[in-house]
Amino acid sequence: MTVIAMLSVAPVVEGSMSDQVAEAVAALDEFDVSYETNPMGTVIEADDVDTLLDAVAAAHKAVDADRVSTFLKIDDKRASDQSAADKVAAVEEHLGRPARKDRDE
Repeated sequence: MTVIAMLSVAPVVEGSMSDQVAEAVAALDEFDVSYETNPMGTVIEADDVDTLLDAVAAAHKAVDADRVSTFLKIDDKRASDQSAADKVAAVEEHLGRPARKDRDE
């Protein structure tokens, strides 16, 4: 089983949040998860929901601010194993091309 989640953790502050977001992402390294950060959040994969939630809690707690905003969306597909890359590949197969486009194109 693979649990996939989209996580966004950020302090509620004026100005740049990148230093605190980096702390949240770094906290994930202590867990048996894989992840990829993008401009809108971090996609995390874990073998089970308990591992995922422990990693998310650590990321949330790693942000040093008076107020922290955390958004979590979980896809816990229990009947099969499908990675985040598999999900993207399935969409790309239907598109017949990569699932991305640069504005310059």
